[in-house]
Amino acid sequence: MELYLDSADVNEIKEAFELGFLNGLTTTPTFMHRHGITDIDGTIVELSKIVPVLQIEALGATAEEIVAEAVRQAELGLDKTKTVFKIPVSLEGLKACKKLRDQGFLVNVHLVYTVQQAYMAMAAGATYVCPLVGRSQDQGLDTISLLEQCVEIVNYYEYDTKIMFSSVRSIEHFRNALDVGVHTITAPWKIIKQLTANNLTEIGTREFFEHTRLMTQKVRDIVTNINPTVVANDSIHDALVKMTVSGFGAATIVDNVGAPIGIFTDGDLRRLIEKEGGDAVNKKVGDLNINPPKSIESSALLIDASNLFKDSQVDTLIVTENNKAVGMIDIQDLMKLDEA
Repeated sequence: MELYLDSADVNEIKEAFELGFLNGLTTTPTFMHRHGITDIDGTIVELSKIVPVLQIEALGATAEEIVAEAVRQAELGLDKTKTVFKIPVSLEGLKACKKLRDQGFLVNVHLVYTVQQAYMAMAAGATYVCPLVGRSQDQGLDTISLLEQCVEIVNYYEYDTKIMFSSVRSIEHFRNALDVGVHTITAPWKIIKQLTANNLTEIGTREFFEHTRLMTQKVRDIVTNINPTVVANDSIHDALVKMTVSGFGAATIVDNVGAPIGIFTDGDLRRLIEKEGGDAVNKKVGDLNINPPKSIESSALLIDASNLFKDSQVDTLIVTENNKAVGMIDIQDLMKLDEA
């Protein structure tokens, strides 16, 4: 199924065609009016240089006027093999369609609302027949059934015509187009952009990124150079000041050569005050019952840190280099990677 963009917004068109696989662009005088375009010919020429195939309107009250307008536009420098002239269905429009097709022009007969209109366009040799689904449904018409009939007629009678699904209003319309088997669909960029979106896909993709980072990035890649440390002779008040200044909820307790011997956390503080009162902040850090800390080398992979968090049931790991404390990582640091 060919995929066309339906737009007259030049910036949007350039963005969309960066995809590299859109088959072409459909546009209308209404779109151009909506975007304040006054130089229609200049815009057509500009767009023809951006897109693989350009479908533009050829208007006229008579077949002769329609043909003349198509020829005039082609003479602006458009490639005959890459330009499709859109003509509203009517007897004069179909007469113009036949004349243009005989001259080797490509034609889209559009504003189709009935199967008999579609048949007449096929008989006239239209390259595309284009029912307007959204507009039809606004009037309560069963346009999906019309599309099915059009596809059946093309297949049964072997007309050299492509049925184009247009006036797309929702992602569901893409499902309809695929189910019916139309040959072409043209849709707004806001709808096309939604086609790849799916919550389960997004969850799976985030997991892949997370697991890749865990297996390839090292602890040193996420640790900061903020490293609040205290020694056994410092007071708990000193530890709190350093924790507050650094923005960390913990301080590493080190010996006289910088090796980690413990960790003091805001949780330790709460428990200590609950037990001994506010004066406990004047105690020496060395007076506390210090347990050996959980530490990890900065050269370790994040997966090793993740496993250590799980196995040790702690929230903070001291990061070391050559057995000296150089920082800390919190379990939240790994969770932030998941959100990146």
